[in-house]
Amino acid sequence: MALCWGRGAAGLSRALRSSGCARPVAEERGTLGGLWGSRRNSTARPCEHDRRKDWGLAELLEVLEARVQQLQAESGSGSEAVGKQLQVSRPAEHFARWAKKLHKDHLELQVRRQRLERKLKAASLKVQPRPLLRVEPQLQNSRLASCLQEPHRNAWEELLARALQEVPQKLSCEGALELWTLQQKLLFFFKGCLASGHLPLAHHVLVSHHSRPRKQLQLTLAMYNTVMLGWARQGSLKELVYVFFMLKDSGLTPDLLSYASALQCMGRRDQDTHTIRRCLDQMVHDGLQPTQIFTDLPLLEEERAAILRAVVKAKPTFSLPPQPSPQVNTSELLREVYSKDEPVSYPKMSLPLETLKGFFQQQLQVELTNNISVQSVDKAPQLTKEVLKARKTLETLREQWKVELLRVLQETKTRLAREARSGRPSLYPFLCLLEDRELVDLLLQALHALPAQGESLIRLAHDVGLQTFNRHSMKQRQLSHQVKELEQRYFQYLQLLASDTQIGILKPHPAFTQLLATAAEPTLIFEAKDMPMLCPPLPWTSPHAGAFLLSSTKLMRAVEGTRQHQRLLECCPPAQLHGALDTLTQLGNCAWRVNGRVLDLVLQVFRDKGSVHLGVPPPASEAPQPPELPLPPDTPPARKAEVRRELVRCLKVAREMHSLRADALYRLSLAQHLRDHVFWLPHNMDFRGRTYPCPPHFNHLGSDLARALLRFAEGKPLGPRGLDWLKIHLVNLTGLRKRDSLQNRLAFANEVMDDILDSLYPLSSDPATFLSHLPVHQDGSCNGLQHYAALGRDSAGASSVNLLPSDLPQDVYSEVAAQVEVFRRQDAEQGVRVAQVLEGFISRKVVKQTVMTVVYGVTRYGGRLQIAKRLRELSDFPQEFVWEASHYLVCQVFQSLQEMFSSTRAIQHWLTQSARLISQAGWAVEWVTPLGVPVIQPYHHNAKFQMKGGLQTITCASNHDTNQRPNTVKQKNGFPPNFIHSLDSSHMMLTALHCYRKGLTFVSVHDCFWTHAADISVMNEVCREQFVRLHSQPILEDLAKFLVQRFCSGLSPRPQKAVEPALFAKLLGTLQAVPKTGALDLEQVKRSTYFFS
Repeated sequence: MALCWGRGAAGLSRALRSSGCARPVAEERGTLGGLWGSRRNSTARPCEHDRRKDWGLAELLEVLEARVQQLQAESGSGSEAVGKQLQVSRPAEHFARWAKKLHKDHLELQVRRQRLERKLKAASLKVQPRPLLRVEPQLQNSRLASCLQEPHRNAWEELLARALQEVPQKLSCEGALELWTLQQKLLFFFKGCLASGHLPLAHHVLVSHHSRPRKQLQLTLAMYNTVMLGWARQGSLKELVYVFFMLKDSGLTPDLLSYASALQCMGRRDQDTHTIRRCLDQMVHDGLQPTQIFTDLPLLEEERAAILRAVVKAKPTFSLPPQPSPQVNTSELLREVYSKDEPVSYPKMSLPLETLKGFFQQQLQVELTNNISVQSVDKAPQLTKEVLKARKTLETLREQWKVELLRVLQETKTRLAREARSGRPSLYPFLCLLEDRELVDLLLQALHALPAQGESLIRLAHDVGLQTFNRHSMKQRQLSHQVKELEQRYFQYLQLLASDTQIGILKPHPAFTQLLATAAEPTLIFEAKDMPMLCPPLPWTSPHAGAFLLSSTKLMRAVEGTRQHQRLLECCPPAQLHGALDTLTQLGNCAWRVNGRVLDLVLQVFRDKGSVHLGVPPPASEAPQPPELPLPPDTPPARKAEVRRELVRCLKVAREMHSLRADALYRLSLAQHLRDHVFWLPHNMDFRGRTYPCPPHFNHLGSDLARALLRFAEGKPLGPRGLDWLKIHLVNLTGLRKRDSLQNRLAFANEVMDDILDSLYPLSSDPATFLSHLPVHQDGSCNGLQHYAALGRDSAGASSVNLLPSDLPQDVYSEVAAQVEVFRRQDAEQGVRVAQVLEGFISRKVVKQTVMTVVYGVTRYGGRLQIAKRLRELSDFPQEFVWEASHYLVCQVFQSLQEMFSSTRAIQHWLTQSARLISQAGWAVEWVTPLGVPVIQPYHHNAKFQMKGGLQTITCASNHDTNQRPNTVKQKNGFPPNFIHSLDSSHMMLTALHCYRKGLTFVSVHDCFWTHAADISVMNEVCREQFVRLHSQPILEDLAKFLVQRFCSGLSPRPQKAVEPALFAKLLGTLQAVPKTGALDLEQVKRSTYFFS
């Protein structure tokens, strides 16, 4: 919301400058000297006397300083100064003492001037008359205006009834495209006033805009409703009537929230029956029913009670609509999950109820505190005088900045309040959401967290604004007793889980960066929402409720400002999202612990300058040193270019090393902080349905280092085959036996068992009873191509990606490399030079990344860059041929995939062409996943706007504004990979829900599924069954039907522009031309050992 304004933040940023700098002083001799040098009227104010005294002192100091300089010059030249026959000869020390004293007086004078200027500014603000806030509107409709001018001004009930019956002159409209930015600014201002308790100010700005015809065009129904809701909560009928009159005067039609506000206000005031009945009758006349207020609007409990009180008073027989029976998801894929016909063994946690309640209280305190101090695991510096001095300097600076920021914040609020009182919306209500000192603390934290290379001002403003809103929301929840209600509901939920019972750039100054590095402060600050939870997350019950106890969390993560995803989720029938919501709840319910033995080893390596080989990032001090500059003047141009390239490379490597080191520092510090705790990772999903843990710094996604730090909190005996799966898992992680069978991998593990045991603690005498906490992984074999092969029923492609049973795992990357080698050999025989140069250099590693990403929409140019990078890593490959060879190879890779996966390319082409035509017609591509999650691609042309500030004017660009035309290139390139991602997320969710139903612990990293070693066989069975069930659905046919209904029927949303008949016909024909499929028998997947392995 703060980004709608550009002013206001500039004053705060100025406070970060040194407060000791003197302002430039105007010429004091001449006009100013004459003005302030003479005696003035003794009736002047004390501030006036102080100012005159300072200016007089300034004149005296200048005269004395000039005289000292004259004497110094005479003394230095050895000459005699004769003035009125007086000889001056004073020692040099005397002059130096005078100069030092004058310099000190100058500094004191500058400080006094600055202090005086602040006093004068504050005094001028106090004497300025504050404009009165307007209450009564100026109406354009003469009939409505005459109602407000009638003698009986106290009959507000009658006026409300008249306003309700007034027929609007135009339809409700949210404004044209060019008004959108202004409307958003206004709406957020009104909502900010409502949240911060400045409702009269909101009313004043609303009246000011409504009274001006051109400004009135910016007002929308939501703005009138926001102000009206505020007055309703206070029971202020007079002001509510004024807003209702303005609403009707603007030609807008009241909606459900408008009538709910009026009824709430009358319910709080215990209004007479006649007025309430007329309100209800008009509501019915407009096609709205009173019961809709209680079913369609999100109401607070006291608001609900006030409205019900009003309705019952007018209609004593009225009763609340019955609570709807719980809806059940009817999807064919989820029928077994929600079936009650068979016994279910949902897993319970090994923790008793009272322990879980204690964990809840700990997490509650963490979120209420919001900021958590974590000891850094970085190697502590020796407490030298330099380090201690740096820390003391930092502490002093922070105290000075606090004072200065507080002062500037208060001045800024005063100025912004004046702007709002003049009828212009500003940031003022948002700066009032928190106490001044609390907001200053947030700004200082943002400064401390700035990276040395700087941070986007937009991102910084967003983060500070979001933290401000979250803290305000928590305080409101505490005041409204929502925390107590949350505790009661959460304790009921724990009954199901407990074991004992039966879901722009702002850059820090280099000196400040160096000071932070020297001080090496031992603590890191994290927000509660960035930390794992100390109790099981709240179950996801709707798009608005789930995960953290108090910190708000989006169900669907997206670029900030994107609203289309949330709108789709809110339009979904609640039961349609049950599968996705329950999956997120189940993934978040997995309890974790830190693997202390691994952590100790990693910390030792981390503090000893890291190790690239072990995946522990080294510090920035180990970065390659850039070449020495400047170069000699006679350096050849080629050498200069080489040095520039080397300098750019060194700087790039240094930035990457700093980023990786900081990421590892956060991860390891949090691991150390949580070493002795059980913790949980709440989950949400992206717009395609792929799931992610909410805490960003410490989770099971990422490198092998990140995964090695975690283990399941609840152990499980290995059982008869668990030890074998642990051995196979270990060999899989080494990557040494990818082409071997599982039996050969197991045999290899047994061969090197002595080396394995040398780095492990021994198991118990009976491995079957050993309590294992280690997750074991099962990875999909090029999972994107697996989904394409299943969609197209492509037998040849299915064999290459292990959808069909085989004795050995198939490796599609090696097959593509072999096919490319065949093409290369043919071209080399025909004399193609680049094909001859590539002899002996085509390997699995060279083509793997391109093959893996082509299914996710990589272009030929992108594939060329990937292959060029691999070729540069080959020391014996002639580097002058890298670009030509990468172009040749990417063409051969695409041709090989076309031959090996013919149906895959046909489906990709159909998806691409469909998205291109949909986008050209003016729509963003939408679809619904097989589990009911609605998807829309957030790719639009950039909408640019400027934000003016005191320091600079920032041009912002946003490509997710739905008011802009869809970006055709991104829409068509993004549809195939995003659609496949939505399928792999559906497969994961189905596997997760069925594993949970069978009592398994299950987590995933997209197409990599984790569980206990003892349960791998069960998970593998479920994984294959659900893949077959998923692809047994007519997925492409259902997609085509949805797209035709969405974009080629009378129910289609209005596009950005009129669709030409020829384009419309072509779109319809393309959508109906679903690619033909092959004859692959999907049941064979259930017998494929290496489908996931």
